Amino acid sequence: MKIIVLIKLVPDTADDRKLDLATGLIERNAGENVVDEVNERALEVALRFKDFDKGTEVVVLSLGPHEASQALRRALSIGADSAVHVCDDALAGADAVRTSMALAAALSKTGFDLVIAGNESTDGRTGAVPAMVAEYLEIPLLGSVEAVEISENIVRGQRHADGVDSWVHAKLPAVITITERSAEVRFPSFKGILTGKRKPVTSLSLADLGVIKADQAGVGRCVVLSTTARPERAAGRKIVDEGTAAAELADFLIAGRLV
Repeated sequence: MKIIVLIKLVPDTADDRKLDLATGLIERNAGENVVDEVNERALEVALRFKDFDKGTEVVVLSLGPHEASQALRRALSIGADSAVHVCDDALAGADAVRTSMALAAALSKTGFDLVIAGNESTDGRTGAVPAMVAEYLEIPLLGSVEAVEISENIVRGQRHADGVDSWVHAKLPAVITITERSAEVRFPSFKGILTGKRKPVTSLSLADLGVIKADQAGVGRCVVLSTTARPERAAGRKIVDEGTAAAELADFLIAGRLV
């Protein structure tokens, strides 16, 4: 069994994320970048199956700039066997269609039995890329599942929607996406950190994948027509209780339509 987990390096949600007003793209160096948490949960699903079936190979795949290697090395230290990095300057600002096209080409090149991803990234939040990847590969998609059961030929997942729990399944090969309700990823051990530095990482360019011609470089990027800086937050009003604080607070809540 060969399982490939899609991971992404994203700006930490704990930081104040900003847009580059010149390009309209997010400033990825404005704060700390981390592996998207839901992707780590996807990795945990793969590693738990590997704990059960020692013959399983877990590969992590990321599309992004050179800095994305940080995400790959972390995944390797946690327990993935190898990594694939799709890295090409022509993919900067690529939209969901071009991103999924490149990912699908990389998956076809490496081969797989099952692809696991998060249901949506915390920076783009389109939730569309895994479905597009499945479409390009012409294989089934099980989206937004919480619990996963993997066997030799079938993958099953539990989905919760509108207060109803249901089990869905598909024959392999397939793509599944998991939600933040799935199990948290394990911590890397000291041995894992050391061995993770020596595990193989394969770098692929668009030329290696052969999906985008030279004269198409840059086509399919997100184009931002205009940008506006977020307005500064106004200072709050401080109410000193001189016998009228309750009335002033009520007026404030009514004016803001909060009651």
